[in-house]
Amino acid sequence: MRRGSDVLRSLLSRDRRLAQEPGGMIFARLRRHLTLWYSGVLAGMLLLFGIVLYLSVHQLLFGPVQADLKNTADSITSHWQRHPGQPYPPDSELVSTSSGVLFSAVFRGQVFPVDCFDPNGVYLPLTYPSGNPVNGPKGSSNPFVKDSLVSQAIQNGSATETINYGGDIGDVYVYAQVVPDPGGDGILGVVQVAELVNTQEAVLNQTLILLLILGAATLFAAAVGGLLLADRALAPTRLAFARQQAFIADASHELRTPLTLMRADAEVLLSGRGRLDPDDVALLEDIVIESGHMTTLANSMLTLARLDAGEFHLEREVVDLASVATRVAHRVHAFAREKQVTVQVEQTRAREPQANQALVIGDKSLLEQATMILVDNAIKYNRSGGSVTLHAFTSQGQACLEVSDTGIGIAAEHLAHLGERFYRVDKARSREAGGAGLGLSIARGIAASHGGALTLSSTAGQGAVARITLPAAETVRR
Repeated sequence: MRRGSDVLRSLLSRDRRLAQEPGGMIFARLRRHLTLWYSGVLAGMLLLFGIVLYLSVHQLLFGPVQADLKNTADSITSHWQRHPGQPYPPDSELVSTSSGVLFSAVFRGQVFPVDCFDPNGVYLPLTYPSGNPVNGPKGSSNPFVKDSLVSQAIQNGSATETINYGGDIGDVYVYAQVVPDPGGDGILGVVQVAELVNTQEAVLNQTLILLLILGAATLFAAAVGGLLLADRALAPTRLAFARQQAFIADASHELRTPLTLMRADAEVLLSGRGRLDPDDVALLEDIVIESGHMTTLANSMLTLARLDAGEFHLEREVVDLASVATRVAHRVHAFAREKQVTVQVEQTRAREPQANQALVIGDKSLLEQATMILVDNAIKYNRSGGSVTLHAFTSQGQACLEVSDTGIGIAAEHLAHLGERFYRVDKARSREAGGAGLGLSIARGIAASHGGALTLSSTAGQGAVARITLPAAETVRR
């Protein structure tokens, strides 16, 4: 077991190392999910098998006991119905024990403690041949008498219960059965018989303990084996993913220089547009615009590749999200005015009593980039005369930066796909605005690299709300 624990710790440490590789967080999470699904299915199968086995063993152990007690009760019932005034059969005998005197009946050579009760549940004592009753403790010579069991039998026709009496008695299986009156609709009374089942209970308990031990050991082995199998199954995919990310990063990096040169050359030619044919001017303007789009796309793809590979060097400094919001609002002022959209920043507000400022530990430039993406989208997909509001606050120990707008909103069927790469709600409008469907992916990646998350909510025609939630920094009181 100790060696198995060492193997499991080794696999979990490998899980942490995988998180440092390109796309490691995705594969580490997928590896854990595969193992959990595998272990969960196996646990369900083991549980079903254990229940079936336990019930089967229970039936094998207690089936004969139930049959013997039922047959004994039927025999006493037949005697009682033939002799209404003599509920106990003639072969009943007295057996002395440390717990008292037992009235017993013999069935197939086996002695069963037996007691009889009238229709009201009152105990009927056995009598000597002289006619004098023989009473044990509390009017009953049988310590197995269970008044509640007799009441259940009167209501339901029969009742059973396993009772632990301790001492030298231990576990007893008690069966009570109504004796119908053969001459009418009433009953003559209730007969109760019992049998010691210490051996059966011990075997059943040992079976349960064995099932629990084997089940736990099997699940542990399944978890270790599942991690190994998932690791092997994901190895080719992980390699392909790493190569893909390397290719995207290299291609994006190599494309940026020629695209920049192409755009610069076109802009130089356009500087002398007076000497050019109007058609050539239009073509050069298209080259400038498209090269700009392609440069933006290459930069976005390079950023995502670096985020996936964990190659971004994150500065670790205290960042006030309120100042990030103010700076981003200042940077987009001209663009918002051109689109006739108002951008405003609310004062930092606390949603918890005595909450601190919205401070986080992170890279200020990356957080500004993520916020800029959200504000840029809020402006582009807004209405003329609309507004965009930024506010930072703390809530439940988290620092939040929220961007809300009064724009066209997003339909519910698109919300689940926002943040997927190259996914655009309105492809025609996104293309016209210069978008490639990578902005939200970058913002989500930046939030994740800071240990946070990006959430989006919207109602079609009523604007949208984007929120970056990050772990709040602990401030030191001076």
